[in-house]
Amino acid sequence: MTSFHSGRGVKPLTLAISLALAASNVYAEESAVNESKVIESIAVVGQTTNTEITPDELEKYQANDLADIFRFVPSVSVGGSLGVAQKVYIRGLEDTLFNVTVDGAPQTGTLFHHIGRVAIDPELLKEVEVQAGAGEATSGAGAIGGAIRFKTKGVDDLLSSDEQFGGTIKAGYFSNDGYKTSGTFYGRLSDSWGVLGSYIYIDRDNMEDGDGNELYGTSAEQSLGYVKVNGELTDNQTLSLSYEKRNEEGEFGARPNWPTLEGDTLFPMEGERETFVLNHLFSANDLINLETSLFHTQSSVEQNRFDRWGLYGAEMKTYGFDIRNISLLGDHTLTYGIEYRKDKVSSEYLADASVWQKWAWDPNIGKFQEEGEVKGVYLQDHWQINNELLLSFGVRYDQYDVEQVTYDNQTDSDGVSPNIGLNYDFHPNWRLTLGYAQAMRGKEVGDAFTLAQAPDWISIDPDLDAEKVDNTEIGLNYHDEHWQVTASVYQSDIDDVIYDQLGRGVYFENIGQLETKGFELKAVYWYEDWRVQASYSNNDAELNGNTVEGYEHIGLANARGDTLGLNVNYALSDNLEMGWNFSYVSDLNDIEVLQRGVEIGWIEQTQTIDKPGYQVHDIYVQWVPLSSESLTVNLAVQNLFNEQYRDHSSVGDYNKIKGWEGVAGLYEAGRDIRVSMTYQF
Repeated sequence: MTSFHSGRGVKPLTLAISLALAASNVYAEESAVNESKVIESIAVVGQTTNTEITPDELEKYQANDLADIFRFVPSVSVGGSLGVAQKVYIRGLEDTLFNVTVDGAPQTGTLFHHIGRVAIDPELLKEVEVQAGAGEATSGAGAIGGAIRFKTKGVDDLLSSDEQFGGTIKAGYFSNDGYKTSGTFYGRLSDSWGVLGSYIYIDRDNMEDGDGNELYGTSAEQSLGYVKVNGELTDNQTLSLSYEKRNEEGEFGARPNWPTLEGDTLFPMEGERETFVLNHLFSANDLINLETSLFHTQSSVEQNRFDRWGLYGAEMKTYGFDIRNISLLGDHTLTYGIEYRKDKVSSEYLADASVWQKWAWDPNIGKFQEEGEVKGVYLQDHWQINNELLLSFGVRYDQYDVEQVTYDNQTDSDGVSPNIGLNYDFHPNWRLTLGYAQAMRGKEVGDAFTLAQAPDWISIDPDLDAEKVDNTEIGLNYHDEHWQVTASVYQSDIDDVIYDQLGRGVYFENIGQLETKGFELKAVYWYEDWRVQASYSNNDAELNGNTVEGYEHIGLANARGDTLGLNVNYALSDNLEMGWNFSYVSDLNDIEVLQRGVEIGWIEQTQTIDKPGYQVHDIYVQWVPLSSESLTVNLAVQNLFNEQYRDHSSVGDYNKIKGWEGVAGLYEAGRDIRVSMTYQF
């Protein structure tokens, strides 16, 4: 078994490159090399549980948020109910443990632990790739729980080769409760260059749950502007430049992912994100297919706690690059490259000093800063041994450095992450997939809203080790002209979990092992105008033998009951399609909680909570009334039978425990009738 090293000295990147180029990484190919195109990626390690989401699926159910995007993905769940508070989980692990990118730009860091860190509008998306569990070396630094790659649309995705200009205007209404409008315009600046611009606006009032109770503090306004320019520099070079600005504001509870009762104080909050991305591709020959991504993301949130310390703000800046090359050498496809990322996070009292100084641990410090760097190199080989057997093996080397600027404290670590996998087509209709991956992640910058600490506290364990994961998956796939059936079993063990526990102030330490294991089943049947998909997901997530829970293990993991999904689509005609989606989540009872509370003396003994099961039905109808297909009318009903439920990926209900009243996740929205019209020209 490959060992991991966590050192105190800073290692130069040149050493990292020399080490990694002696090893391997997973990407792959499937396209003409001499054309100016991206060579298509395929995955071997963990392939049977990886998923791709397309715009058609999102449009039919009128996806508005993260929960809608991942509605049909067995391994992914979303808790939080309210858009600003939504958190994504893969196999029970929170999105802080995986690599999330938008067109290659990492979305890093946590601004405030009671809100989400991933935000995207479904309307912009060309596709979404989900990698469940640690896998390939090209997954990016820190992908110990998996990866999500959002890819946005460009001109070539919306215009055919003989069109010069077009646009899409869309207006939608949802009964629970608000509206959405958008305009997207795109055109060719020349034979080889095009531009796309989009603006999206959402305004919603407080939602109601399935019992008709108003969910206070859930109204919000969201806006998003997006511009992308892309084209060909030469016959074998392409360039893409994109800019996105997203804003969300409203009056929420002090902790937006917890319920707000009638009469409770609401606090103004505003979140914003700006992302710049440059992608360049140079395809010269079989040996040189060079992809370069440069990125800069700046996100911020401000909350006005006028009852205490006043306006408080947090900001995260991330910039860096990923440069990779793909070489085709006989039966081998090699992908290798280098990555660099710099994170700067800060939080600050923004009110008058006389207001916040009486709340601060140190009245002389009103701003707190941390900086982190990640350097990585990687190499992966896909070896097509014969027509039936594809072997993949790779490795990456990463080096982490974190400095707590305000308190002059720092830590660093480095390590190697190997992987190996194979696809074996032992029958024309059957494929066996095996995968094993190790991954490491050092300490990264922390939650911006908890950067402050008492002057005499130690905030990082001097002996802190990097996190290390072992992920094993076995999958079996069957396919014919009508069926595709997949079964997979997995186990992932993350050792030396880095966490800031309750009751220690701010103190990051290794707290033990986080184990996730389970299986997934998925079957798709299509015949003429019918398409039916069924899935079943079982996942157990435990920290040191205890079931995880989203309150006590915030920023880490959450437990979920077995999940069954059934989706049916039927095309009545060329211009009329309808569908039904059913989700069932089983009870998860007698979860032992407050182990940490007992350790630090907050409560005498552990308690138990229940997560009741629920079942949710959604339906849609899509009508294209004109022969030109320029007009599309969509009707969707989410939560058709008005089920009152709290998603298992939200915080559990602690209200029956004395001293923990009010700790719970938001209920999900009740029945929501969504109507939209889209005109495309």
